[in-house]
Amino acid sequence: MSQFLGYLPPIRGHLAQMAPLRKPSFHNSTNHPSLQVSVVSALNSLQAYTTPEYTSLLYSNGKVAASPLSGRVFGTWTFLSAVIRMTAAYNMTNPVAYDLAMWTYGIALTHFVGELVFGNASLKGRFLSPLVVASASLALMWSQREVYLG
Repeated sequence: MSQFLGYLPPIRGHLAQMAPLRKPSFHNSTNHPSLQVSVVSALNSLQAYTTPEYTSLLYSNGKVAASPLSGRVFGTWTFLSAVIRMTAAYNMTNPVAYDLAMWTYGIALTHFVGELVFGNASLKGRFLSPLVVASASLALMWSQREVYLG
């Protein structure tokens, strides 16, 4: 595993320091939140493709069955977000990459809040994780934008 860590980008700034919290320094970004979220999103996409139960559990705690099509659409959307976030993690000083990553979190937050409004989800279970990740990531990226793009 350690031979692969050299491929990860070195990152400066507070976003690179968030998990775990460290003194600001120039270091490998294995703890970079955007990179971590990207990997988790990619794995979630695979799960959404293989079983619609994942999507069903995410939105309705399994009370409403998701169709295989809706699971694959969710998986595709999640994988696209993962690719954009991974690109941003490797190009944090590129304004286009940074802003696109912020947009993925904003779109995700809008989607998840919308599902609360439409009554397809509730503030419990698996639904809380993407809601918290989207809102916290968007807030952190917004607060650190000048650090990376100066």
